[in-house]
Amino acid sequence: MLKRFFILGITTIALAACINKNPENSKNIRNLKTFLAEDPGRISELGKHISEDESKLAAQLINEHLKAEFKKEYESEWQNETLILGDHQLKFKYKKFGEKPPEGWSLYISMHGGGNAPAEVNDQQWGNQQKLYEPEEGIYMAPRAPTNTWNLWHQEHIDAFFALFIQLSNVFEDINTNRVYLTGYSAGGDGTYQLAPRMADWFAAAAMMAGHPNDASPLGLRNLPFDIQMGAEDAAYNRNNIAAQWGEMLDSLQENDPHGYVHDVQIHEGMGHWMEKKDTVAIEWMAQFERVAYPDKVVWKQSGVTHSRFYWLEVPKEEAVKDAEIIASIDGQTITIEKADQIHELLILLNDKMLDPDQNVKVLYKDKVLYDAVPTRNIASIWKSLDQRNDLNQYFSAEIALTLN
Repeated sequence: MLKRFFILGITTIALAACINKNPENSKNIRNLKTFLAEDPGRISELGKHISEDESKLAAQLINEHLKAEFKKEYESEWQNETLILGDHQLKFKYKKFGEKPPEGWSLYISMHGGGNAPAEVNDQQWGNQQKLYEPEEGIYMAPRAPTNTWNLWHQEHIDAFFALFIQLSNVFEDINTNRVYLTGYSAGGDGTYQLAPRMADWFAAAAMMAGHPNDASPLGLRNLPFDIQMGAEDAAYNRNNIAAQWGEMLDSLQENDPHGYVHDVQIHEGMGHWMEKKDTVAIEWMAQFERVAYPDKVVWKQSGVTHSRFYWLEVPKEEAVKDAEIIASIDGQTITIEKADQIHELLILLNDKMLDPDQNVKVLYKDKVLYDAVPTRNIASIWKSLDQRNDLNQYFSAEIALTLN
């Protein structure tokens, strides 16, 4: 009898321990569910340390909540195939190719040519772009530029539209956010040159067709495979020679950083601005890549259109200025800031796929230790991260705040 009670007691204790380990039963998760249902503004109060399992569950709950909010707010715009931000509208058309993978559809964003021309010319270019490429699998989306200006694809509102479109695609069509691709032809190629480096953390790969980079820098492409397709006779604006120069720049960058700057450059002999669809090989080339959501090294150079967050780095909005540059890398539990130009305040964002937030993390800058402690994984950080960008494949559960220079 005593033995039976002893065994029963152990079983009861073990069961209680299992229940306590279940993140569903933790006070933090219960509070999160309450705040999501009643007062999401209070989630910023949930700054206490949580476990890895709690962080995963919290991220899922927040993601589903935000997806529901997106659906309520944007369902009519999605059905009308027209997104509205401020004074601008982004019309879009999309088709599906192949079978949907278990992880969700791939997404291809394909920008039309045209530019500084009457609206009917850009409309005609938009119609062409809708039929230009056919991926083996995925959603092929062709947007209509909101303006008819020469820089129609690299004005500031484009970044916001594409960020919104990617998140809405996940809400309404269930995409794989690690398989989002960017391409564009002619003026759309101009946009690819500009957008890919400054939005590299959104995409898996990018392909530039017959465009001109203007003042774009390739530095931000460290973790984004980049394809260049150009006709050898496409001499307008010196496009052909500049494409070759970009190939040389990417060669040099990769030589100095062999794990980064994956690229492919094809200059098609005998071809002018229209490459007779020889450029379609770039669609298959892009499809072999998935986004590196948490790279071990980040090179971030701000362009004329600035961003506050890039991969696992974040700066205050007032410090997001043109030509600011930062290089940071991770090796085990040590993060090294290799370069920081025009950067004073910096947040390093952490996820368990980068390192172990339950152990000491060290941050080095100019041979000095700026941080040496155990970070606090917490729900408030997850909420902030997903509220900025609702993407379960790239969210952050802890932050390290630093002052540089």
